[in-house]
Amino acid sequence: MGVIRGEICHEFPVEAPASVVWESYRGLELSRLVNELMPHLVGTVEVVEGDGSAGTPGIGYLKEVFRIMDDEKRVKESDTLEGGFLHLGFDHYTIRVEVIDNNTLPNHCIIRSTIKYELENDSKAHLLSQLSIQPLITIAHVVGDYIVNNHNK
Repeated sequence: MGVIRGEICHEFPVEAPASVVWESYRGLELSRLVNELMPHLVGTVEVVEGDGSAGTPGIGYLKEVFRIMDDEKRVKESDTLEGGFLHLGFDHYTIRVEVIDNNTLPNHCIIRSTIKYELENDSKAHLLSQLSIQPLITIAHVVGDYIVNNHNK
């Protein structure tokens, strides 16, 4: 029985500088925006410990910890510790978000959202149908639009 590892990635363009978008994605600002702009889509985010830096546990019905919070590279990565996709049977589940300068369009960037997963036993392959990057796409879209509409105000 083999291990199944993989990732799902999506890139969302935003008409705003990467530095501005990163300010909304880093730390706990994203949690505030999710609660304010779309609590009905992804649930309410409650921070029970930490300040959003590396080592801070995560959101909702699951427990996650931010393993990477790199302001220079604009990368944020969290591992699920319990609940969420682990509860469904996944053995490892990581979310990585990168805010990347768009080198072809000034003052534009890309939000790259990636889910990395692992199933330690290929008999769990049926669980792959449960994976969806759609919540991260929705967050990128809604937060990106919010930033574009409020950036110069």
